[in-house]
Amino acid sequence: MTLLLTTYRNFLNKLPAFDGIPALLLRLYLAPVFIMAGFSKTQLLSEDVSGLAAFMADPNIVAWFGNSDWGLGLPFPALLANLVILVEFFGGWLLLVGALTRLISIPLMFTMVVAATTVHIDNGWFAITPTNPDISAAKVLDWLGVDEAQASLDNSADTANKLAKMREILAENGNTDWLYGNGNIVVLNNGVEFSVTYFIMLLALFFIGAGRYTSVDYYMSKRLLPAKNTF
Repeated sequence: MTLLLTTYRNFLNKLPAFDGIPALLLRLYLAPVFIMAGFSKTQLLSEDVSGLAAFMADPNIVAWFGNSDWGLGLPFPALLANLVILVEFFGGWLLLVGALTRLISIPLMFTMVVAATTVHIDNGWFAITPTNPDISAAKVLDWLGVDEAQASLDNSADTANKLAKMREILAENGNTDWLYGNGNIVVLNNGVEFSVTYFIMLLALFFIGAGRYTSVDYYMSKRLLPAKNTF
């Protein structure tokens, strides 16, 4: 028993040398998400726009930010759209290399809060609608007595029926080997699931930093704050 405890204690003592790995994995997961989120809002894909203007917000995105009928209805849409691009696109690259990680995590978390509360919240939790109510995460809430959980479970059952009908129609009228070649069909629910997940991951980075040995922040902190490395 003593040997087991000693081995376990030695194992725990060595763990800090590898504590940069979780932060690195979080950054590598998040960086492409935000880089492409920002990229998709720019005019970079437009053939008739080049130079600095290509990094400005696409007019359609600006309209979506400002229109209250079919968009977000936000004030100063051009300013906000370009600020979001700045935060997401360039912030994603900072996450990738682990530079100013705690600082950039703050506006990125804010964009996730805005996205969740303005775009996704009316659609509930799930990003992709679960189609088996027996194994849906909402089942746990149902066990805990949350009344709204039953509506989610009913929606899952209804979606399963609709998907079955879609597959039936496709089987009768299409080449299913080709249609399903890249994966099965699903129903997009577009809930807050991804926004909340990204927020939690960013919050973790805000507290733990960019990671020991794996980030620009770590080596900059050693150079600037040699007595106390906080990254």
